[in-house]
Amino acid sequence: MTETIELGGITLAYEEFGSGDPVVLAMGAGSPGRVWRAHQVPALVAAGLRVIVFDARGVGGSSPCPEGFTFDDLTDDLAGLIEKVAQGPAHVVGTSLGARVAQQLALHRPDLVNRLALLATRGRPDAALTVFSQAQIALHDHNVALPTEARAALGALANLSPASLRDEIEAEDWLAILGMTPATPSAGVRAQFAAALTGFPPSVSAFAGITAPTLVVSFADDRLSPPELGAEIADAVPGARSEVVPDTGHFGYLERPAEVNRLLVDFLTGP
Repeated sequence: MTETIELGGITLAYEEFGSGDPVVLAMGAGSPGRVWRAHQVPALVAAGLRVIVFDARGVGGSSPCPEGFTFDDLTDDLAGLIEKVAQGPAHVVGTSLGARVAQQLALHRPDLVNRLALLATRGRPDAALTVFSQAQIALHDHNVALPTEARAALGALANLSPASLRDEIEAEDWLAILGMTPATPSAGVRAQFAAALTGFPPSVSAFAGITAPTLVVSFADDRLSPPELGAEIADAVPGARSEVVPDTGHFGYLERPAEVNRLLVDFLTGP
């Protein structure tokens, strides 16, 4: 059942599953927390964890905040959720923008993070992130409604591994799913992509200040957060473990969920 909390004048919607040590899952830009329910929530609950998923401001049942917000706002929201709902500290898992918010939280609020798992993360901008985010912003600003076929094709090329498109049946399923995305990004989603372009420290070496045990999971064919950028984070964080999942793109946690879930469960429940 979806519940809500008030944080700093906005509403955050969240769901809880299972019992045990709390783990908060932070989703990427433009996607609601329910995306985690397909694969990660069942696996983590089965491993004996209390799982909390939420909609970041700008999407789903949380405040749309069409006026915009900052990367620091997203980090403060995650901190507030851990304090109020998880009764922190908690394990934190994030993907893409959610991973960046999680690592920022671990850097500045180490008291709230037990273990940190970062999927498809990065510590600096590059051309791919800039172009993709600016494209989403432009679609909103110019009120462009992409045809279903275009949304599906562009989403597949940006987020999936070629391995997921080689099988005709699997490719058709993915294209059908990706074609259901909104024709034009909302103001809240636009704000998320604008925030994604900011919030980077002057140097990736700043993440040497993270003290939580850290797992960095990169996806071998990820165009939006290539593995070398994840490796930079793993190299910066003392003692971080780095894994690369083959035949996966930016949506690797959906493309190869069994492997990703194995890595997460082993890390979050291990010694």
